[in-house]
Parts: sequence; structure tokens; C-alpha cells
Amino acid sequence: MTPNTMKAMVLTGHGGIEKLEYKRVPTPSPAAGEVLVQVTATAKNNTDRKAREGLYPTKKGETTSFQMGGKPTLIFPRIQGADIAGRVVAVGEGVDPSRVGERGLLDFNMYGNARRDINLTPDYYGHGADGGYAEYVAVPSDQFHVVPNKDLSDAQLAAMGMCSYQTAMHMLTSANVEAGERVLVTGASGGVGTALIQLCRILGAVPYALSTPDKTAALKVLGAESVFDRSEMDSFVERVKAQTGGKPFDAVMDLVGGEMTDRFIDAMIFDMNARSTYPRLSIAGASGGNVSEILWTRIYLYQVQLFGVSHGTREEAEQLVDWIREGRLKPVLHGAFRLSELHQAERYFMNRGSNYLGKIVIVPDSQWEEHGQLWSLEKGA
Repeated sequence: MTPNTMKAMVLTGHGGIEKLEYKRVPTPSPAAGEVLVQVTATAKNNTDRKAREGLYPTKKGETTSFQMGGKPTLIFPRIQGADIAGRVVAVGEGVDPSRVGERGLLDFNMYGNARRDINLTPDYYGHGADGGYAEYVAVPSDQFHVVPNKDLSDAQLAAMGMCSYQTAMHMLTSANVEAGERVLVTGASGGVGTALIQLCRILGAVPYALSTPDKTAALKVLGAESVFDRSEMDSFVERVKAQTGGKPFDAVMDLVGGEMTDRFIDAMIFDMNARSTYPRLSIAGASGGNVSEILWTRIYLYQVQLFGVSHGTREEAEQLVDWIREGRLKPVLHGAFRLSELHQAERYFMNRGSNYLGKIVIVPDSQWEEHGQLWSLEKGA
């Protein structure tokens, strides 16, 4: 039996963290084809903050969340939280009752159609529908993937959520990254960056990380060939040559944008005779600035291929879940906060210090002792 009401962190409008209100709301019921999941952990993503603050403009001067399907889907009140781990406690019509009790991870996408190979109007749970910053959530049964691995805690499983890993996967597949290629991963210490490093190694590509010196050891353990200091961009190309034996990067996975994007292009085109493929730049973030000044002559004369990436496909999500089950992907969990302390988690996330690597997860207070206490960041926040 599930309770009629539940505790949730509810987003009441665009703005600061004061727009997030911890309150009691009705518990959802699973519709046909859905499962009701008791949430045990939900990974925090930068998209939560950007959607809350209206930082997804598609037109100059616009302040809004994204609306790729043609109309706004972030309607208030809304429960955010995309990367959900938990257990099935009830099923809707047409779903096998034997699924009750399964532990799993959500493919967070709200797909516009049944296609498995493309996703042109991306939306997601926690934006276009309620997500995991609550005690329960109703989601499509075919997108809640069973992950029984006993060596993964629920908090670790949430840290491997699709918002980061599927974005990383789609960045690589869009750019057709292949085995043996040299790939620069910018913003390497975050959720997408750490996923990219792991996925490069699975694909046989060689990842190079852009981060800060204090993250070097951890990123190398994760799979980075070497780590470039992002504070020393004036000598970036020379440092790339020193680490690659004079070879340019085959592709760049850009999560930074701003002024740095031009430097990343430099690192792919300084010796076109050494290349066997076109330079490729996948873009899925702009933490360094939403506007980059680039000469279009550099793009078309050097035949630089640009790939804008938001969400991935059903096929990619299923492949990632298979790799998680096989133990080929490893969680990079930084720590956990209680759901009631989401304001504190938001401040910590925005002011993260030198020891920050990987993901923060949010655990419902009712689940804290079992699934959050071991990973607690509350005292150090």
C-alpha cells in the first residue's frame, strides 16, 4: 500500500532556490503502461538549475526553459529531478504485476514518438512531467530499466543516470568517434565529462581531459590519458602537441563554450595533413559562456563538423543500461543530500570546491538512513 500523499520538493516558478518549496503533495498513480516507483535516489544535474532560472534561450534575449516541441512544457508547479533510481511498488494497466519489487534506473527522456534511432523534440521527466525530487514518481514501464547489480548501491546507480551518460553517449555517436581516435573532453570533472572519459575507453578512443590540476589523479584513474589545466589556455595548442606527439585531436566534446571553443578548434586543425578524418566538435553545454566568437571561414575552410547535442535515443539508453549491468561503466558519486536539504545541495553544487568530482544525489528523507547516510555531504556543505 502506498500513502495518499508524499513529501516532494516543488518548483513553483522561474527564479532562485526560494522557488523550491518542500511540501506534501498527492502521491501519483500509475497510468496504463506505467509503473509507480518509490524513489531511493535522484542525481542532481545542472539542467535543474538552468531550467529553474530560465536559462535555455533559443532566441536572443529570451529567458525561458526549452520548448523543442513548439510549446512550453515546464508548467508550474513542477517536481524536478531526472536521474531516478528506486523500486517498483505498483503497476498500471497492461504492465506485468511481477515487476513490483524490481530495482532500476529511469531513461529520463519523454520521447516524441516511438523511433529508436532519433530524438528530435527532447523533453524529460523533471521538466515536462514530474520527476524524482519526491518519494514516488510514475514513469513509463519500458523506460524504467532493471539493474539488479548488488555491487551498486541505489545512490551509485542514480549517479549513473541517463541525463549525463546518454548525453555523453550521443556526443560521441553524433561525431562518429571511433577506436584509436584522440578525443578532448572539456568540463571533465562533471557528470557528463566523467561519463565521456569512460565511454571513450569502452569505444577504444583515447580521452584527454580539460580540468584543474587537483583533479588530475582522479581523472587518470577514470581513464584520461592526460589532463590539461584549463587556466592556461594561451599555451594550449603547444601543450596538446607535447602530450599527443604532435598530433591534433580528432574530435572535441565541448561542455564549456564561450571563448574556449576557438581554442578547442585550434587543437584540431593545426596540422590537417596529420588527420585522416574531418575535425568534429560536439557541443552539449556552455558553462564558460553561451556566446562564442568564431570565424566562419575557420569552420568551412578546415571543414570542421559541428554537432549540437541535447538528449540521446532509446537505442543509446538501452546500450548504456547493458554496459551498467555488465559492470563496464563505473559510478562517480561525490556525495548525497536529503531531499529536504535541496536548497543546501543547490548552493553546494554552485560553489563546489577543489575536491568535487562526479555526481551529487538527492535522497528522500524517508530513505536517508538506508540509501543516503553513507554518502552524506550535509556536514561539509
